[in-house]
Amino acid sequence: MLLRGSQALRRFSTGRVCFKNKLKLALIGQSLFGQEVYSHLRKEGHRVVGVFTVPDKDGKADPLALAAEKDGTPVFKFPRWRVKGKTIKEVVEAYRSVGAELNVLPFCTQFIPMDVIDSPRHGSIIYHPSILPRHRGASAINWTLVMGDKKAGFSVFWADDGLDTGPILLQRSCDVEPNDTVDTLYNRFLFPEGIKAMVEAVQLIADGKAPRISQPKEGATYEGIQKKENAEISWDQSAEVLHNWIRGHDKVPGAWTKINGQMVTFYGSSLLKSSVPPGEPLEIQGAKKPGLVTKAGLVLFGNDGKALMVRNLQFEDGKMIPASQYFSAGEMSVVELTAEEMKVAETIKVIWAGILSNVPMIEDSTDFFKSGASSMDVVRLVEEIRQRCGGLQLQNEDVYMATKFGDFIQKVVRKLRGEDQEAELVVDYVSKEVNEMTIKMPYQCFINGQFMDADDGKTYDTINPTDGSTICKVSYASLVDVDKAVAAAKDAFENGEWGRMNARERGRLMYRLADLLEENQEELATIEALDSGAVYTLALKTHIGMSVQTFRYFAGWCDKIQGSTIPINQARPNRNLTFTKKEPIGVCAIIIPWNYPLMMLAWKSAACLAAGNTLVLKPAQVTPLTALKFAELSVKAGFPKGVINIIPGSGGIAGQHLSEHPDIRKLGFTGSTTIGKQIMKSCAVSNLKKVSLELGGKSPLIIFNDCELDKAVRMGMGAVFFNKGENCIAAGRLFVEESIHDEFVTKVVEEIKKMKIGDPLDRSTDHGPQNHKAHLEKLLQYCEAGVKEGATLVYGGRQVQRPGFFMEPTVFTDVEDHMYLAKEESFGPIMVISKFPNGDINGVLQRANSTEYGLASGVFTRDINKAMYVSEKLEAGTVFINTYNKTDVAAPFGGVKQSGFGKDLGEEALNEYLKTKTVTLEY
Repeated sequence: MLLRGSQALRRFSTGRVCFKNKLKLALIGQSLFGQEVYSHLRKEGHRVVGVFTVPDKDGKADPLALAAEKDGTPVFKFPRWRVKGKTIKEVVEAYRSVGAELNVLPFCTQFIPMDVIDSPRHGSIIYHPSILPRHRGASAINWTLVMGDKKAGFSVFWADDGLDTGPILLQRSCDVEPNDTVDTLYNRFLFPEGIKAMVEAVQLIADGKAPRISQPKEGATYEGIQKKENAEISWDQSAEVLHNWIRGHDKVPGAWTKINGQMVTFYGSSLLKSSVPPGEPLEIQGAKKPGLVTKAGLVLFGNDGKALMVRNLQFEDGKMIPASQYFSAGEMSVVELTAEEMKVAETIKVIWAGILSNVPMIEDSTDFFKSGASSMDVVRLVEEIRQRCGGLQLQNEDVYMATKFGDFIQKVVRKLRGEDQEAELVVDYVSKEVNEMTIKMPYQCFINGQFMDADDGKTYDTINPTDGSTICKVSYASLVDVDKAVAAAKDAFENGEWGRMNARERGRLMYRLADLLEENQEELATIEALDSGAVYTLALKTHIGMSVQTFRYFAGWCDKIQGSTIPINQARPNRNLTFTKKEPIGVCAIIIPWNYPLMMLAWKSAACLAAGNTLVLKPAQVTPLTALKFAELSVKAGFPKGVINIIPGSGGIAGQHLSEHPDIRKLGFTGSTTIGKQIMKSCAVSNLKKVSLELGGKSPLIIFNDCELDKAVRMGMGAVFFNKGENCIAAGRLFVEESIHDEFVTKVVEEIKKMKIGDPLDRSTDHGPQNHKAHLEKLLQYCEAGVKEGATLVYGGRQVQRPGFFMEPTVFTDVEDHMYLAKEESFGPIMVISKFPNGDINGVLQRANSTEYGLASGVFTRDINKAMYVSEKLEAGTVFINTYNKTDVAAPFGGVKQSGFGKDLGEEALNEYLKTKTVTLEY
């Protein structure tokens, strides 16, 4: 049975009574919490003989009353239980008529007389949201935060004639997180665990096992209900104390101060752990240092020099705004609604009318709260809109910030259009006129939804391999920046909108991001050509085109991730249900290479996001620009802050810190085997992170004499020279059957001579520059080693004499198995050819498998039986038959042996970013 309030699985049975002893109960109180306690007590087999709750307000019954009336349980709605200190006789008689054996008070605002409290044979139990004896009184949760307690919790106690002083029956506690609010504490722990505890307490009483533990005198405190006039902020305190004061008064009554002579209430406080962002000063009465209105919120300063940030402000007239809009609050224009938006508005009007049933007509001026709505109705409004408006995800604070219907519709429409997100993003571009367009390239770290300089201000040059010129300076992420990015991702996963978002809405955002990648494909392909040397036409089709396809593919998986139901051995007479759930892992780190900058990002991050994780991605140091452009587009798509973080910089600094970071739970890496081993070691030593590695390759391609030779030549060249040879699955060694060897080599050289080497932005170019200077130098050394060992250099092997990092397509023959060229990957445009005797299938297979790598492989033959036999024997993650480089977003991709483990693409990729939870319940 699912507990609606917490969405967590509970052991509540509807099919049979789980315990022998049951009680007749009187439920005294109100609220959604009271309703849930009532419902679950009945499901456990207890008999609720009467519900005593508050009168209807503005024609609306309390949720507890609604549930009880629906079940036919007697409901009594007394405005009070006593007058002038004396119990009202008629009220007590009505109460005693139900014959309760125990009073249960889950949440009650009325004063209940002692002759009612003591009337049942088991007395009365009360739920209180603090760890008694601390924080007695009606505002216990608030004072838990105001006082900076490290632990929060609740008590179920036996009622006596004191104020929250009765003996303890049971208590539960939880840690208070640094940025917890009343809402987060209540929703995460006090509400769901409180329901469970109340049911447990009743059963302990029924079974005669309920303790009565006297409350200690030591540590007892009492705090009354805080009034608005007493909630003014006293500024001469530390940032943490100010933060606790504001969050402890969140929503009611609201911590306030004077700004420009007007009372302004602060909501949504969080401690600022990163450096203070730039902003516009705001004088605050009583504060020694002005606040700063930044694009993220209002920064406030404590007397210890530390800072906190407030998200929302409310003025005396009740209007609430984002703190970041303090200086522009009056500039928001009214938007005209499209026909589709009008339909949404009409649906929302029906929802408002259902909640505000006492209001004859919903008009633009109708105020949600002044019409009688409560905080409980806010939750209902947000949830109904999500269900009836195509998964539209609003936050509770959206309602508080636009309380009038007309303003609320305007806010909804802006959110539908993505204007809220776009307004918050500030990008400092480097712009260039190139390829008949203006390209705009972000160059800063992207952390928590904002572009920002590295913490220490360091930058580095990213180089255009076509001519060796500097494209721009890029932020060089420090350890502090990595920590900021991980903290943002962790907060987004655990506390943010992303963690609460339903899977279909997550898919909608990913589809939108795919659309934006496609809309901007020419600019992205141009940036890819500048930054990585990719030929523009290839970048357009593959680098960008496959990135779009990848996001669309995994967007479709978001709402199709599911576990399974498992039949298990039953322990008679009990019956069990066992099922598995697929859950996101948490914060994931992704480290990608420089050969396909955007496509490698897409291959890993799309699966990661589809599974519901947040991520910190480090692009290759030499190719950061399309990743940063991707970050900009992710904001336009509507991804919440902190879900995607991009930190350009060094693998030795930023990448290593990610592999060691204790808050990273999964790391996906594509790169060299040497670095992959180091990453795996760091992930194991730090916190046993889950790891997937796509590493080096020396992929064999076997060409038999019965192949279609011209096709084999064409495909074989693509297998080696595709993307300048900077291709993880490139055919690192070709085995050509002896009888066709010479003809094959001759045809390859003839085709190479036709290739045009040049500017990657020239549409007729076949072969662009190598990615960076150090890589070009490594390739030239590779060729020198081949010549020294006695391999025959048939063609190329030299740098092209022109500016930039160009290398001639190269062909080596007579490569023996012991040679360096036969064993090591070049990762460049170098074809390494070895011949094998006619008909020696098993011999060539043994040579092909004589490598520590196993990423890809290929075979060309017209004999299907031979092809299938060879594909079965080749030790590789992928085998191509009569084709090569044919990858697809639906087909899993990954290697074996020292080429790594784990899969990108296809359904299997999702498992790299999911964890399986097994749940077994008894019923």
